[in-house]
Amino acid sequence: MHATRSARICLFLLALCFASNAIAFEPFVVNDIRLEGLQRISAGTIFNYLPIKVGDRVDEVRTGEALRALYKTGFFRDVRIEREGDSLVVFLQERPSIASIEFTGNKELDTEALLESLEQEGFAQGRVFNRSTFDQVEQELKRAYFAVGRYGVKITSTVTPLERNRVGVSFEISEGAVATIKQINIVGNTAYDDDDLVDLFALETTGFWSWLSDADQYSRQKLSADLETLRSFYLDNGYINFNIDSTQVSITPDKKDVYITVNITEGNQFTVSDVTMTGEILVPKDVLFDLVVIKYGDIFSRKKITETSSNISDWLGNEGYAFANINAVPEIDEANKQVALTFFLDPGKRVYVRRINFKGNTSTQDQVLRREMRQLEGGWISTGAIERSKLRLERLGFFEQVNVETPAVEGTTDQVDVNFSVKEQSSGSLIIGAGFSQVAGLTFNIGLTERNFLGTGNRVSATINTSDINRTFALGWEDPYFTQDGVSLGVDAFYRKTNASEANLADYNTDELGFRVSTGVPISEFNTLDFAIKPQKTEFEPGPNASQEVLDFAAQTGGDYVTYTFSAGWASDTRDSFLLPTRGSLISLVGDVAIPGGDLTFYRLTLRYQQIIDLTRLFALRFDTELGYGDGFGDTQDLPLTENFFAGGLRSVRGYEANTLGPRDSNGEPIGGDKKWTGTLELILPLPFIRDSKAFRITTFVDAGNVFGPGQSFEFAELRASAGISGIWVSPFGPLTISLAYPFNDQAGDDIQNFQFTLGTAF
Repeated sequence: MHATRSARICLFLLALCFASNAIAFEPFVVNDIRLEGLQRISAGTIFNYLPIKVGDRVDEVRTGEALRALYKTGFFRDVRIEREGDSLVVFLQERPSIASIEFTGNKELDTEALLESLEQEGFAQGRVFNRSTFDQVEQELKRAYFAVGRYGVKITSTVTPLERNRVGVSFEISEGAVATIKQINIVGNTAYDDDDLVDLFALETTGFWSWLSDADQYSRQKLSADLETLRSFYLDNGYINFNIDSTQVSITPDKKDVYITVNITEGNQFTVSDVTMTGEILVPKDVLFDLVVIKYGDIFSRKKITETSSNISDWLGNEGYAFANINAVPEIDEANKQVALTFFLDPGKRVYVRRINFKGNTSTQDQVLRREMRQLEGGWISTGAIERSKLRLERLGFFEQVNVETPAVEGTTDQVDVNFSVKEQSSGSLIIGAGFSQVAGLTFNIGLTERNFLGTGNRVSATINTSDINRTFALGWEDPYFTQDGVSLGVDAFYRKTNASEANLADYNTDELGFRVSTGVPISEFNTLDFAIKPQKTEFEPGPNASQEVLDFAAQTGGDYVTYTFSAGWASDTRDSFLLPTRGSLISLVGDVAIPGGDLTFYRLTLRYQQIIDLTRLFALRFDTELGYGDGFGDTQDLPLTENFFAGGLRSVRGYEANTLGPRDSNGEPIGGDKKWTGTLELILPLPFIRDSKAFRITTFVDAGNVFGPGQSFEFAELRASAGISGIWVSPFGPLTISLAYPFNDQAGDDIQNFQFTLGTAF
């Protein structure tokens, strides 16, 4: 009753308002319409909105309609309609337009994001300034900051009148501190402890490690994601009727602390009573049931159901049924707390690929991209093959971006084109620079490398590197597709002069001249076989303080010798990066044999294994180990001195000087050995305030290893170990690696070096 009465009063007042803006007059026929007061808005725009035209008969009702229509546009602060003879005169007072919008003090949210938020409210540069909309805008800005946990935000707005009926709008923002989470409560849980459930959340209460991330800073979006994680946890553990009843977020009066309470109903835990398939089944059910990961008697799991549907869909997609639809329908038995699952299969039509097209490769030849394709033209579509093709293009390193689309061929129902769109990036590099390390001292290097020479995908390189330890001159060429099957061929020529004593080794110098011809044979997507032959001439010269072992080797070889080394290797590499991998693994086995025909005959075997494992959203674990063994054969009794294994330093056991572990000569200088084992266990830490994890990495580590000489057996008690923290930055001047390590089982005579670093090209 009261609401109806209030509405009538409002309508009466509105009518009075419009009546006051229209002069009472007798009905007449309009011969002319004149507009007064326009500044920015064109007359044509007004006539489009004005419901009265020349020749119309108007009265007070029609003028009232005209007033309402013009006010409704929002363009005008005031509108009046008067009669002058047979002319209708419309007096207009425009609202000002927004000439500029400025923000000061905003750091958490950038200006572009804030402007987009205001534009959604109809408040933008060039729009009409409306006071009621302006009040809503201030509230929208506050909501934007509330969403990122800044409840203490203060916004001061200023509207400055400008010439030509315009205004400038400025917002001074004091963002305040982000509200941190003091407590997260789960209410209604009986099957799981509070701590177990809260551990599922990305949000967490303030603790010792909070400074490493923003996990304790409240965000509405993060909470929504955490609630979905909680829901998924219960649905994946059989609680099919789980429900989040309500969520309360309370904040302290000082806007600094947040308390979250989540009220839930767990329901009962259900098991699977049956799994069946129906629909259009194109292959024996046994094949499809091998893809089912949820079985009879299992606890109901939405994750396993989704995984099963995805497995079947992927299998059908690889068989050409790219648009297959797999729908899992549960039949719930509340009394027995069981669920019967039925998977409905609709494979649709088998789809074929008409053409594979490339766009954007202005420098790279089409054949370079086409040879990476695992999807064939004319064959049925395979979603897995297309995805692998995309991945192979990305790994080439020639393209900044790779996108793929599969549009249907017009006029057909079972054909598609596969269109790859690439954005090229520079594939060549010219490096001129210098570096410094504790091992190599001052280094100078100049290198020219083109990985996509003339768009052919071939690699050419030329390198000059000098340091206190060595001088290297090298030229290289490689064709990764020397044959159509992907067999590679490479040729490298080099000259290297080495002063071993500068590398913490025995006192001798070597001059090495040679070349290397290599080939690689792919045996699967991630596995390759590599073969190489390397003829090399070495001049060996003992230093002035050479030990007896060095002198004996010089006498044995006559001061110079020639070797013909044949290499064979196998590698399986699924890592996403060579320098700073974040996932995947590497296992490689390489054998080098100096074959008869040269002055020395020997062999070396090297086995390496690396694995990166995600532990949590923030932490990952890297394990890396290398095992080496070598020996002489024929007339060469032991592994030659210059081919020995070494350990210690940044690349193996940190905290010990480079190349100093293992046997020593009669002068007490490291001489290396024919057996080596090193191992590293690293915890990859999150980087506060740094988003580009591809260029930075901080780890804590434990290293262990040692080198053993001829006649020595591997002894665990002789291993050296250290622990510490390390950092890598891929800088514009080359990789900067630093390490602070502390050996914890060093022995007398070991060379300790707690702080180690290298910048630029490392030895």
